[in-house]
Amino acid sequence: MYKQKFQDTPREVLNWRLWYGVFVFGLMGAARGLDEGLIGTTASQVSFIKLFGLKKSSLSKAEQADLLSNITSMVQMGSILGALIAFYLTDKIGRLWATRQLCVIWLIGVAIFLASAPSGNIGMVYAGRFIAGIGIGQTTVVAPTYLAEVAPRAIRGLCVCMFSGSVYLGVMLGYFASWGSSIHISNTDQAQWVVPNCLHVYFAVLIVTLSFFALESPRWLVRVGRHEQAARNLEKLRKLPAEHPYVRTEIIEINDQLERKRGTTVDTTWLGPVRELVTVRANRYRLMLSLMSQLLAQWSGANSITMYAPQYFAMMGVSGSHEELLATAIFGLVKFCSAILCTFVLVDFIGRKRSLSIGIALQLVSMLYMAIFLVVDKRVSADDAVQSASQKHAAKGAIVMIYFSGFGWALGTDLTVLRTHQRKISNDRAGWNSIQYLINSEIYPLRLRALGGSVAMTFHFVNQYGTSKAVPELFLDMTTGGTMFFFSCVTLIGLIWVYFFLPETSGKSLEAVDAMFELPWYLVGRKGRKLTRDVGSTAEAYGLGMEEANEAGKVEKAEERTKGGGESP
Repeated sequence: MYKQKFQDTPREVLNWRLWYGVFVFGLMGAARGLDEGLIGTTASQVSFIKLFGLKKSSLSKAEQADLLSNITSMVQMGSILGALIAFYLTDKIGRLWATRQLCVIWLIGVAIFLASAPSGNIGMVYAGRFIAGIGIGQTTVVAPTYLAEVAPRAIRGLCVCMFSGSVYLGVMLGYFASWGSSIHISNTDQAQWVVPNCLHVYFAVLIVTLSFFALESPRWLVRVGRHEQAARNLEKLRKLPAEHPYVRTEIIEINDQLERKRGTTVDTTWLGPVRELVTVRANRYRLMLSLMSQLLAQWSGANSITMYAPQYFAMMGVSGSHEELLATAIFGLVKFCSAILCTFVLVDFIGRKRSLSIGIALQLVSMLYMAIFLVVDKRVSADDAVQSASQKHAAKGAIVMIYFSGFGWALGTDLTVLRTHQRKISNDRAGWNSIQYLINSEIYPLRLRALGGSVAMTFHFVNQYGTSKAVPELFLDMTTGGTMFFFSCVTLIGLIWVYFFLPETSGKSLEAVDAMFELPWYLVGRKGRKLTRDVGSTAEAYGLGMEEANEAGKVEKAEERTKGGGESP
């Protein structure tokens, strides 16, 4: 399967330098994953609850929920700012230095947060998490941009999705670290929540250290006029000489697209890309895809389950802090293993949009079951609840549905499509989690890539802030099932949107995707790939393979000669 997929890609391209860069920048996804996995479980630790008064008797239920939501959502507040400035920094100082500065900001924020342990100063918690969020927010722009730019077309989706895969890794590690510390560290010791949160420090230091041995993006180097260094970096990344057709066509393609966009841009000021993004029809469609993918993904309920998993399990009948954290840790393991299973086992059977649709459908069924369960058994989470045998079975089913929702999220996220068309095999993965990064990194032209990703991720964190603020208060009335019904409706809308509007970009070079968005808006999602399959750049011509291209050239010349002589070939 993999041999066929890479038949048009020189073996040298898949070398250690490429995988090293993919590993370093892909690892940045763990920043978001660690925060999502740690903050909800940290807020469930007895030591943390006592120190910051999360269940203080003098506070009403609404005030307790508001305090919890302020703590959890502060990273999203910082991430909004981080994503907003990321496009400028990424284009100004490059992908490598942008990575280093965001890791420093991330470290400073985490250090302030952890320093609040002795005193219980809630202001330090807010400040530290806000500052850490500025660094974490930037990772969602910097990493996918770099990964999309250095990856060969055949594995671009796989490389970009290393970032979203690392989110699962971070979530799982955060869950298990909190569960382990709840067992082995006393409830009276603040190390119970400090030790797990040190994972932030380990990952930030690791990434900033490894970045000094990675190569800068050749596409960014071309953009800033450093053509010689761009050629050298591309030679190293592809492990091929600059004269090789694969490298030469890639360089020509990059320059050609950049020059074409410079010639058509609205103006040359710093506002030029912004105006171009909102005034050009094709770019408005791109922007719609970015914003809608964020909106539908964030309000589908999956991220709220990730962030507040212990509370969800408690609501479905799991009692005891250790049991809640254990169930949460298993949930993280299910999501991580599901992603691996889908990526490496099911890749040859389900297509990209189909896998996303199936994943969303699984989430829809899971959300509906939980909603109906909460309507029927309204007292399941009460301390004095007495359940019948059938109610206990239904409660276990609701717990299983939480795991199913995680599997559906992973299925839609990490399935790889292998589609054969004109002897080309494409490899891209798509789902609500991956779509949030993958679509922003590949649909925009080089000039607008960082800006488009920055706008999208700013909107991403605005919505994530909304969900993280809203969910603790929604828990107060969750037993009515209305919240889960709301998530179900959003998931259904997402399923319809994917069918009609989301285009299939797999197998296209970054530069060749442009032609798809020149079609009428109502054709891009459903028929964009089919109608533009013969439209592409010089790199796509190389997709036939050099031997076939040479053979095609001989046939073409023979036809020209026979036409001149009046004979049929």
